[in-house]
Amino acid sequence: MVGSAQASRWGLDIPFVRALGFELLVFEQGVSELRYVPQPEHHNSFDTVHGGALMTLLDAAMAVAARNDPQQMGLVTIEMKTSFMQPARGALRARGELVHRTATLAFTQASVYNQDGALCANATATYKYVQRLALGRKIKSPAQA
Repeated sequence: MVGSAQASRWGLDIPFVRALGFELLVFEQGVSELRYVPQPEHHNSFDTVHGGALMTLLDAAMAVAARNDPQQMGLVTIEMKTSFMQPARGALRARGELVHRTATLAFTQASVYNQDGALCANATATYKYVQRLALGRKIKSPAQA
């Protein structure tokens, strides 16, 4: 689970990632590795890990791999393609890699493996680097103005 120690390791708190319980194992220049132990509520009707949870794991692995200084710049996903090879069960590991970077874009790839090391899913994605917005900013609706 991403607690305060994990949040500082990630460089920021990501509530959805925290709720899914992703654990950051590797956060190096252009490479990431995450561990995920899916809970029953993360399963689909086939009692395997839901594809949406796998896509979130892949997205997180690629975004982490693309980050240099998480305090300064944020990332937004521009596009993502995911392929599912086999049902995912049990503890999972995702490995992300920054393939290429420009001044404003990051091109990445990631894979998810089950506890036996079998490939379950693979993805590629493009991210745009953006200035991080001020947190806690209150936006007033027209009725409040």
